[in-house]
Amino acid sequence: MAFLFTDFEGWKKYTEKHDMKLFETVLEYEEDQKGRSVSEIQAGLQRAYQVMKEAVETGLTEDMSSRSGMINNGAKKVFQHDKTVLSKEFQNLISRALAAKEVNSCMGRVVAAPTAGASGILPGTLYTLQEIHNLDDDKIIEGLLVGAGIALIIEQKASLAGAVGGCQAETGSAAAMASGAIVYCLDGSIDQIFNAVAITIQCMLGLVCDPVAGLVEVPCVVRNASAAAIANSSAQMALANLSGVIPVDECVDAMGEVGQSMESKYKETALGGLAATPTGQKISKSVLIQDIEMLPDEDSKD
Repeated sequence: MAFLFTDFEGWKKYTEKHDMKLFETVLEYEEDQKGRSVSEIQAGLQRAYQVMKEAVETGLTEDMSSRSGMINNGAKKVFQHDKTVLSKEFQNLISRALAAKEVNSCMGRVVAAPTAGASGILPGTLYTLQEIHNLDDDKIIEGLLVGAGIALIIEQKASLAGAVGGCQAETGSAAAMASGAIVYCLDGSIDQIFNAVAITIQCMLGLVCDPVAGLVEVPCVVRNASAAAIANSSAQMALANLSGVIPVDECVDAMGEVGQSMESKYKETALGGLAATPTGQKISKSVLIQDIEMLPDEDSKD
């Protein structure tokens, strides 16, 4: 029977006992639990990665203006800006994460990884990683499988939903998936991969979900870019064997505990945080008026 992804310590022991790689245990799980062949799983992930890359390109080349007005081609502005803070690679990373998430906010096609609200993080990080290190798609797909295993454990021990655990559960989980995938793709050890996840969760712990006007736009889009940066910084530290000190399973447990303790107004209800600011409330009323104006005219039905 395949490993059921209950915890990271068990995942490592199972992998070592059966002399398998991390991604192979996820393939085995999919075969055992979903009845899909390895070729079907790999083909599905190849399609998913293609959609991720297309979302990045769409966000950087097409008009990304949302009906609310809160999203207005931010990815292109960052990508095309002539002054870089660190390097062109960092600028690319940020703009690509923004791009894919803007596509989601503008009702385009994305991969929910693990959620639509966090759909810019894996595309931004993996697209840029592949470009910098000249990795083939097969390696990236293996990284996606490792990320999926990370998400399975977080889902069991905490949550992947903003309505349950706040934004730490969405962008935090996606960043953890990305950091683990990055370390895997750069030939890091199991301990380094799991340490990257631990460091990432520590950095994202307690992040609230406070969408302005109830839309997955602000602050969701910019958080995808910041989470992509955190995923890379965590991977860099883990590869250098900087310890997160707190074991990864305990970090995920802490995420679950924080999520349970978080007030409901900070969990996707648009009742607290940025959504409750004067500007947030003004935008919310404006969006509501737009929605009302779009309703069919009762007189026109006669």
